[in-house]
Amino acid sequence: MLRRYKGEILTLAGAIFFSFNGIVAKLVLTSGLSSMRLTQVRCGGAFIILGSYMLLRNRQKLRATRAELPHLFMYGMVGFLAVQALYFVAITRLHVSIGLILEFTAPIWIVLWLRFVKKKVVPPLMWLAIFLAFTGLILIAQVWKGRTLDPIGVIAALLDGVVLAGFFLIGEKLTGKRDVESLMVYGFGFASLGLAIAMPLWSYPVEIFTQSLNLQGRFAAYSAPGWVLIAWVILMGTITPYLLVVNGLKLLSASTSSVMGMAEPVIAGVFAWMWLSEKWNFIQLVGGVTVIIGIILADKARTAAH
Repeated sequence: MLRRYKGEILTLAGAIFFSFNGIVAKLVLTSGLSSMRLTQVRCGGAFIILGSYMLLRNRQKLRATRAELPHLFMYGMVGFLAVQALYFVAITRLHVSIGLILEFTAPIWIVLWLRFVKKKVVPPLMWLAIFLAFTGLILIAQVWKGRTLDPIGVIAALLDGVVLAGFFLIGEKLTGKRDVESLMVYGFGFASLGLAIAMPLWSYPVEIFTQSLNLQGRFAAYSAPGWVLIAWVILMGTITPYLLVVNGLKLLSASTSSVMGMAEPVIAGVFAWMWLSEKWNFIQLVGGVTVIIGIILADKARTAAH
């Protein structure tokens, strides 16, 4: 049973880690570090740790041909730099759950791309799954109250949905040719290089590492050193979930993986309620259940297609 649903288990586990990381990242961002600087330390830290492991254990897997490099560069810029940077901009201006909801319009862009650009057959059940999941997200976000949402945050989150779709589509292609670990090293490496050029490392606000950061919400009486929260963001909020999601993508399709990722806003809402006291009303709870139904149908559509 576990073997049969390995892809789904990996993808959902990755969503759990990403969801909790949104809470930790928000604590760091609201304490003064910019979204781009957090992206820089996140990518750079993940590149150093994962790259060192690969150099010591599987150095030969890091080899890449000249023809592969442009695709690996694009994967790093889209999936590791743009997705994270836009996400952090969004959650500094919106509730974590709402930022994630708008980001996860990605499955819609993927299915439209497959159907109308690649001219592939999309199972009718997948369309229904996306409709239900997105309807659930709308209920959670309560878009009829859109005037209360920060416009820059909304734009950043929607753009993040487009680049996230690119991440799944490019990743689906590349995971058929390379192992997940080396693919991630190149992704984080190119993202780190781009960020280092845009923002020199010598101007990094290193005081964040020794700064005492308030844990807010239910834990407002407590604080933690910045380096502890940033270490969590790198290890448990970046390396671990990316490994889980990309390994899941290798077993599933881009469209199915992205729809399953829609569980992330629901899970993030639970964490935000537990930690930051961001409460959901009855309509939002109905939306969460609708998203879950959509995810189940998406998995059935994938099974039927195979």
